[in-house]
Amino acid sequence: MVCMLVFVPLFCGKMIKLFKVKEKQRELAENANGNIPVKKQSAGELRLHKDISELNLPKSCTISFPSGKDELMNFEVTIRPDEGYYLGGTFIFSFQVSPIYPHEAPKVKCKTKVYHPNIDLEGNVCLNILREDWKPVLNINTIIYGLFHLFTEPNCEDPLNHDAAAVLRDNPKLFESNVRRAMTGGYVGQTLFPRCL
Repeated sequence: MVCMLVFVPLFCGKMIKLFKVKEKQRELAENANGNIPVKKQSAGELRLHKDISELNLPKSCTISFPSGKDELMNFEVTIRPDEGYYLGGTFIFSFQVSPIYPHEAPKVKCKTKVYHPNIDLEGNVCLNILREDWKPVLNINTIIYGLFHLFTEPNCEDPLNHDAAAVLRDNPKLFESNVRRAMTGGYVGQTLFPRCL
């Protein structure tokens, strides 16, 4: 038993050195052939690539990569609700994904200024799966469906924009009127909203 404990670490150390030597030889061979060394992807990039390749978005949602497909960790999602208060609007969200994804939720911001109980005027989004309910089994598709759901069913019980939430709860007709005014590029209270129809 004692001998095995002594030999195993030595064996593992030699194996690790052997792998490093092999990897270095492979890199030198690639460079000699004129190939540009391939950047190793992080576990987060690999998982994100898988998530994006498996996306099953509603027809009213699209994904784009403003910095090009090589910049996978930062992208945008456009949502065009086909029902509810926000029917006909166009809302753009930026996603910043951490290298430790999926162990940390992506940072999501709404780039379109919107009158919404769950999105504040700075674009912060109140969606439980982006905060305390995030789990590594969730994915980008789940987040996009969650964002889409915020437009079809705004939630006045968990607001970031407390004024919009109060109007939705107390006077849904006025809320609908405020949403339409904001989406056509008008004022709601003292706040001017850009046109997003």
